[in-house]
Amino acid sequence: MYTPFHFPYTTDSRYSKRVAYFCMEYAIHQPLKTYAGGLGYLAGSQMRGAFELKQAVVGIGILWKFGYYDQVRKQDQGMDVLFQEKSYGFLEKTNIQFSIRVSGHDVWVAAYYLPPDIFNTAPVFFLTTDIPENDYLSRTICHKLYDSNPETKIAAAILLGQGGAMLLEKINWLPEIYHLNESHGLPLAFYLYGKFGNMEDVRQRLVFTNHTCEPGGNEKTSLSLLARLGFFGSLNMAEVKSLLHPDNDLLDNTAVALQMAGISNGVSKLHEQALRKMKSLQDTDSLISITNAQDFTYWHDESMYQAIANDDNAALRERKKETKRLLFEEVADQTGEVYDPDVCTIVFARRFAGYKRAELLLSDMDRFKRIISNATRPVQLIWAGKPYPMDFPAISLFNRIVEICKTYTNCSVLVGYEMKLSKLLKAGADIWLNIPRMGHEASGTSGMSAAMNGALNVSMPDGWFPEFAQDKINCFVIPPADSTLQDHEQDEKEASVLYDLLEKEIISLYYDAPGQWMNMVKNGMRDVLPFFDSRRMMGEYYSRLYSHQKMIFAI
Repeated sequence: MYTPFHFPYTTDSRYSKRVAYFCMEYAIHQPLKTYAGGLGYLAGSQMRGAFELKQAVVGIGILWKFGYYDQVRKQDQGMDVLFQEKSYGFLEKTNIQFSIRVSGHDVWVAAYYLPPDIFNTAPVFFLTTDIPENDYLSRTICHKLYDSNPETKIAAAILLGQGGAMLLEKINWLPEIYHLNESHGLPLAFYLYGKFGNMEDVRQRLVFTNHTCEPGGNEKTSLSLLARLGFFGSLNMAEVKSLLHPDNDLLDNTAVALQMAGISNGVSKLHEQALRKMKSLQDTDSLISITNAQDFTYWHDESMYQAIANDDNAALRERKKETKRLLFEEVADQTGEVYDPDVCTIVFARRFAGYKRAELLLSDMDRFKRIISNATRPVQLIWAGKPYPMDFPAISLFNRIVEICKTYTNCSVLVGYEMKLSKLLKAGADIWLNIPRMGHEASGTSGMSAAMNGALNVSMPDGWFPEFAQDKINCFVIPPADSTLQDHEQDEKEASVLYDLLEKEIISLYYDAPGQWMNMVKNGMRDVLPFFDSRRMMGEYYSRLYSHQKMIFAI
């Protein structure tokens, strides 16, 4: 049982400033299912990068009893949602217990600890209300990540923000910087204001990272509902309105986080520009960009990089075939289809959200059939991804693709897109396809780790990609359509361009010029380093975001 807190490693003097990192989800390793998608993958890489650099960072999260959800199949192979209780014997139960106020009632909170040596991460604490001291309703606060019940979701925000700050006081580890990774834990900001009594002290300590410009990720909630549930801690409604000057009865989480943080960042250069436009921040220097990255140590294929170091194309090619075989075992197990490691394999794997356009390849079924049925230059196509469990249009799309794939022995849809499957897909893909509608992808990190596994990125030039892409040298860039067109017109034109690229350039290059293909793969593997490794990112967070005390801005 855990009692006093200390770092089990000696922190590097360059990174000795104490930072508490608040995030609603963490994708650290397959056995720990406390994540939904890209935000969690990023947070996991940040905790691994902090460990590798020996930084004084402590992660704060929530121990989700049922995780996000388990993606399983129905009788007809369509997708189903399973909420299954999780158990983690490798987490240490602490003797820490305290209460927070939710909806006028005391809710007891306990904490679990993830020691750094389990998965090579910075120390991470996971909060839970699922303990005998609470009634059933209070226990459900930490049951489901991103619960569809608005009040439960607000209570989870209070648990992360207020509860996380109180936990740090209980272990007597007081941060110099509180890092709010997305606005889910925004009650942290109000807790700090209640503690220090002025905005200046809050801004000296609070930094904020925004990960999306999508409306679903930038919630607006009734002020009166938030106040009733205790979102603002010790502040009454008059104090909140005096502090924030809202235009109406809605709280814009992202706008308030930007207002209360001393400095904030977007997660790519393009995202910073989009965030400035969305929040009218053209004239302030309190917003910067720190481009996301993935932990190279965790994600890369060591044998592939060793082959590059030895200038051994044959070894690289053979290792790629081996990783394809490992992926194809999973394909056969789930779908009954047996794939060929010599065949060009395209993978689309990401969260099924509308703007990510999983169906773009199906826009023109005649052209799709021509590509997928080409006997001279065959292809194999794999989809994978987890929609939000209550996003019924996305689930319907997933099931539609499942039905289409039943017609073809070289097309499949996989379920269970979590870290284990993600690694298999990235190592087994020849082409990693990323086709979001332009202006909607804040960063998108899967292509980074795909490149670390010898997959060639074929992508729209959105998010992180323009900072990496050298068209036809280390990737293929899909030229975007005129942004003034309607969405369906953009989709139609960009689908046509994608079909042309696949038919006339990409697939033929794979078969007709394997040496050139291999050079592009190797360029991608080299060029993803060192900038898109989490060690660069975490170093930049210290040098640019956590050293902001002298840059306090009134917004």
